[in-house]
Amino acid sequence: MTEEIIIAGFGGQGVLSMGKILAYSGIMQNQEVSWMPSYGPEMRGGTANVTVVLSDERISSPIVNSYDTAIILNQQSMDKFENTVKPGGLLIYDPNGITHHPTRKDINIYTVDAAEEAGKLGMMKVFNMIVLGGFLKIKPLIQPEFIHKGLEKSLPARHHKLIPENEKAIEIGKEILKAVNVL
Repeated sequence: MTEEIIIAGFGGQGVLSMGKILAYSGIMQNQEVSWMPSYGPEMRGGTANVTVVLSDERISSPIVNSYDTAIILNQQSMDKFENTVKPGGLLIYDPNGITHHPTRKDINIYTVDAAEEAGKLGMMKVFNMIVLGGFLKIKPLIQPEFIHKGLEKSLPARHHKLIPENEKAIEIGKEILKAVNVL
């Protein structure tokens, strides 16, 4: 099993953190992992993306041009990465701020209204974990105990008290996931 994932959005949405949590969780689960971030100098508000590869075998290169999964959090990322999803692959996105929704019919498409849900909860910082929950419902590549370990590893010790909130957000993402196009 090898899963090549691109996570893309604005800086400040937790794009890189989501990728790091997935990568650490994969390591804790004894998988081979590659984590390759890409972001501009402006970071917050600028575009950011991260490629994460999870595999049971050695990973030959962290550079990926087409993905099994694209997790999209803004319109610029949708425009850039929709066509990089392999046929039969997965595109999951938060529809907040998306004006041109994906149109492909050869991929699985789901939405997670994470921004709306995080706003209702008054916890915008867990927006990315809500999205991650939606992804993990479709592709349960990481077992929950390893997500917990990944959160412990990627969050500074002073934020470990927030791990239960993050885990709750993951569960919410699993609940609010909506299918748009399923093959």
